[in-house]
Amino acid sequence: MMRSSKWIATVASIWIQSTCGASYAFGIYSSVLKSSQGYDQSTLDTVSVFKDIGANAGVISGLLYSAVSVHRHRRNSHHASFGGPWVVHVAGAVQCFAGYFLMWLSVTGVIHRPGAPLMCLFMFVAAHAQTFFNTANVVTAVQNFPDYGGTIVGIMKGFLGLSGAMLIQVYQALFKGNPKIFLLMLALLPSFISLLLMCLVRIDERDTQGNKKQLNRFSTIALLVAAYLMIMIIFENIFTFPLWASITDLILLLLLLASPLGIAAKALKDESSERSSHSPLLNDHEDKEQDAAYEEEEDREDLNVVQAMRTQNFWLLFIAMACGMGSGLATINNISQIGESLGYTTVEINTLVSLWSIWNFLGRFGAGFVSDILLHSRGWARPVWMIITLSTMTIGHVIIASGFAGNLYVGSVLVGVCYGSHWSLMPTITSELFGVGHMGTIFNTIAIASPVGSYLLSVRVIGYIYDKEASGEQNSCSGTHCFMLSFLIIGCVTLFGSLVASALFFQTKRFYKLVVLRRLHHPAGR
Repeated sequence: MMRSSKWIATVASIWIQSTCGASYAFGIYSSVLKSSQGYDQSTLDTVSVFKDIGANAGVISGLLYSAVSVHRHRRNSHHASFGGPWVVHVAGAVQCFAGYFLMWLSVTGVIHRPGAPLMCLFMFVAAHAQTFFNTANVVTAVQNFPDYGGTIVGIMKGFLGLSGAMLIQVYQALFKGNPKIFLLMLALLPSFISLLLMCLVRIDERDTQGNKKQLNRFSTIALLVAAYLMIMIIFENIFTFPLWASITDLILLLLLLASPLGIAAKALKDESSERSSHSPLLNDHEDKEQDAAYEEEEDREDLNVVQAMRTQNFWLLFIAMACGMGSGLATINNISQIGESLGYTTVEINTLVSLWSIWNFLGRFGAGFVSDILLHSRGWARPVWMIITLSTMTIGHVIIASGFAGNLYVGSVLVGVCYGSHWSLMPTITSELFGVGHMGTIFNTIAIASPVGSYLLSVRVIGYIYDKEASGEQNSCSGTHCFMLSFLIIGCVTLFGSLVASALFFQTKRFYKLVVLRRLHHPAGR
């Protein structure tokens, strides 16, 4: 079982990822937070900003993972039980419970109403927990499946992207109309699931036959969950479901989420049959020799965050992600106001906001899956996909700026899918360029580009130009001119990002050809 724990680890990580994206469900409890604390819209927006910062500032989680996770050449050490990804999960669970529980105590009046700065701290701590869960699951998964990093990161990031929609389904079925109880659930459920499953999330780098086949099965489950949620979101925005129907929908969702366990059981059975048909002595001898060779190569390649920041590749990737992630986050943060200015109905706007999580998932999953296929089959360097997605985002932003009938449906799909794709491409490219030894720290440092880019584009571009164009009594604006200039500027930003990604591609083209492809075609010790 220890040899094959990567499959159980994958299932446990999927389940944890499915519950830890509470920051995506802010819209459910934001109104009760505003009313119970007496906040104006500006103060609520400030709390929301700290949510975004907490959910993206994952450097500490990366440093902790690097400190406590057993390195490859020590994986057989007797001290392995005293460190590992579970430590990162514990840190995440403590923060998740503390942040949301204190927020629940505040909105229910159990504790004296805290000042806005203290509430911002509660929100930051609660959202910061997400980075610990995500780092532990994603980095462990990449170490378990190094040859298919894009696929496994896409699966992990995909389920995280869907987790907000899943948590909202729980709310609709069990707590609809009671967002205060939903806050308590956010304090308890992710923490409990993480603590329950954390010991199963372990590093197992042994090569096994059929990795891609089993990962494809996990991918199929992810697509089925996304399709199911998309159907439910559309129906819930059109029809009013009775309680029994909402509970039935939740049960079906839980059954879908349980199905990865069957895939893991099948993988374990196949590996047991595979091992019994080979000579253990010969295989063990070969494994030791190949492991030593591969470990020597990896130790030489892995960079820490300071070393990575001294390279051009790091800053090219950071700037490209500031353009891509920042523009995508700025779009979803303003999509309601854009819809209102263009005359979309409330139902249409709610549907657009809800479906964003589906487009986000398709990007996260699809970019990792497809880039893996073309890297293995045709040798396409992964930065090519950054060029493609950033160029496509440019088209999406221009479509939003145009203001034609139905433009938000087309534009939000293009921007949403491309935005999601960056969340799987960036960690995978990070692991390939800088190694997996300090991957958690490095990709979480690059992820800071998302709130930085979002702030500059949301506040300094969209907000500034909107206020200039607004003429209504309540500082409101109506018509295509409200956001046209803003999104033409953002389109230029993503076009610049595609040029930066092109520079990264040419800078790393030889590296992918000589190192990454050699690693894939001659996977020593895996």
